[in-house]
Amino acid sequence: MAELSPMLVRGRTLQVVDFGGDGPPVLALHGHFGRARMWAAIAGELDGRHRVIALEQRAHGRSDRGPVSPDDYRDDVGAVLAELGPMPVVGHSMGGIVAFRAAARYPGLVTALVVIDSPVRNQPPEVPRPVLDVSGWPRRAPTLAALRAGIEAHGIPDAGYFLESAVEHRDGWGLLFDAEDMMASQRALVGDWWPDWLAATCPALLVHGADSFLLPTPMARDMAARRPGTTLRVFPGGHWVHDEHPGLVAAAIAEFLSSGTA
Repeated sequence: MAELSPMLVRGRTLQVVDFGGDGPPVLALHGHFGRARMWAAIAGELDGRHRVIALEQRAHGRSDRGPVSPDDYRDDVGAVLAELGPMPVVGHSMGGIVAFRAAARYPGLVTALVVIDSPVRNQPPEVPRPVLDVSGWPRRAPTLAALRAGIEAHGIPDAGYFLESAVEHRDGWGLLFDAEDMMASQRALVGDWWPDWLAATCPALLVHGADSFLLPTPMARDMAARRPGTTLRVFPGGHWVHDEHPGLVAAAIAEFLSSGTA
């Protein structure tokens, strides 16, 4: 596993995982509750074609906490790209919204977009539950298994995604992210992001899981139809389609980025 490396971004230390490999770089952005290392499977599939650099966004993983407004996430990405150079940006869920908002705000720095299952209108009725209530989740548990059980007791069928952020502290097992930060961040992201989606003019690939609970298929089709230069690819699976089918999604990313339009 590639190691975390600190990067000073707008006065805060954010962590970056450079998975290395040959090929031109892409910047990868995880979603809420995520970590940079969650891109390992996609990075492995893209090895030899693209070098994946994953940003551990503020208030996530080992990166510094701080304000969690959509503009803060967006401007962090702009600062990272100003340092590393223009490149395509891949984002999942919240990370996808951050990616296309950064493309709209910093058009010279985002050369292409890959948006994985991110709703452009993140509010009811299109998205019935845009905020996952994590306020009652256990802060500590005696074992990793107990932490999993405590999370799943709150109606989560499989806590595996969230346990990527689980670490052992002196007083037991807990998650790296702060529940209050995540509640504030999710609430701030509720809204209509159509203007940003349409303002970003670089080529885009929209990847959608057919059984997603967050991005309705009619919305995905509308996003592709209304924005010039957007390709829609629909795969079996749900919201974490890139984790369910990393080979298929990575192949679609590689094809898109090498097509001459990205």
